[in-house]
Amino acid sequence: MGKSISRRNFLRSSAVTAGLGSMALLAGCSGSDSSGDATGGSSDGGDVKIGVSIWSSTDALGKLSVEIIQKAADILGVEITTVDQGHVSEQVTASIETLCAAGCNGIVVCNSADSEMTSCINTCDENEVYLAQFYRMINKDNSPDVYGVAESSKYYVGAVHEDEVGNGEKLVEMLTADNDQAYEGIQKGARNIKLEAWTVGDATFQERWKGYQSGIEKWNSANPSDPATLSDPVYANTSSSEGANVTQQFYNTDPDMDALIIAGGGGDPLVGSVGQLKNMGLTGKIRVASTDFLDDLKEQLETGGMYCESGGHFCDPLYAFLMVYNACKAKEGYVPEAGSFGKEIKFPYVFVSSVAEYEDYEKYFVDEAPYTDDEIKELADKSFDDLDTAATSLSIEDVKTRHA
Repeated sequence: MGKSISRRNFLRSSAVTAGLGSMALLAGCSGSDSSGDATGGSSDGGDVKIGVSIWSSTDALGKLSVEIIQKAADILGVEITTVDQGHVSEQVTASIETLCAAGCNGIVVCNSADSEMTSCINTCDENEVYLAQFYRMINKDNSPDVYGVAESSKYYVGAVHEDEVGNGEKLVEMLTADNDQAYEGIQKGARNIKLEAWTVGDATFQERWKGYQSGIEKWNSANPSDPATLSDPVYANTSSSEGANVTQQFYNTDPDMDALIIAGGGGDPLVGSVGQLKNMGLTGKIRVASTDFLDDLKEQLETGGMYCESGGHFCDPLYAFLMVYNACKAKEGYVPEAGSFGKEIKFPYVFVSSVAEYEDYEKYFVDEAPYTDDEIKELADKSFDDLDTAATSLSIEDVKTRHA
């Protein structure tokens, strides 16, 4: 069994094994504090300068995130300045101050907590700098005061993040449907699904759980004579050993279980659960779904260790950049209005349920960029509604069709 890796670490591993690096994915892209005056780039950006506040511009996902922004900046003639903030709250807020002082017209930020956004937004308001989040959003229910600050701002452009409810619904849809491409022992859809969570009260899990429950409701409404069930969550925190223990507990209590969702938790619980099923001789007999990639996912799909998987990609920052770029250019539909929250794009996850799908994912999201230069130019010219449509249609099949 290979070690677990999160979405970020999956990309790091894939970059090594597939020879990705910055050259293979986005040739010609520079790193932080670089100008958008690349040869062949457009001058459409004029004097626009956009700052990037990110946890790291050197780890796998962080580097890809900065590079795809730089790729778009080179095409549009925009200057980019990047500040690493390590997801430390004080450094997140300080990075916004630094980028404003550097003369940025707009900023995209991957913050670490809602609470930081009050200071970030206020700083941008004071300096008349547009701001958008990527990989993050402000939770209206959990952080109403921060949400109110965003609503009152004339410079908070919006947020680009992933659709966790939709993610949960889709995984249940995949588990309950028959799949003739799956390992031969588990091609029939599941009906008795167990749910392994990580931390009580975690906002991301709560959203995924809503999706799992909605997926069950949709299946049962359409198939009243063949219902599926979903257990209450049992929490494994973020350790491999606890994941193994929870899986053992589920099976001991109900040996008729035919599927297990490991909701997340950084990957280690998934490794523990998959390893425990293997130790129990149940690989290829119980369908396993998760939102954390394994570094040996292709092998696991081949052997039935995994049934289906959802994962992210690095396009959230590209879309946040394009939103801020269009606000800086005063394009209609992008400039915020006080009293409105700003724009929101909910990205779909990428889903894999067979070896063939995994190989396509690797080709179109790891070995190559999902958008060509011309496609990025087209994205920059779209209205917000059309940009949102482009984002929400992004999938393996979408990229295959566009690049056929």
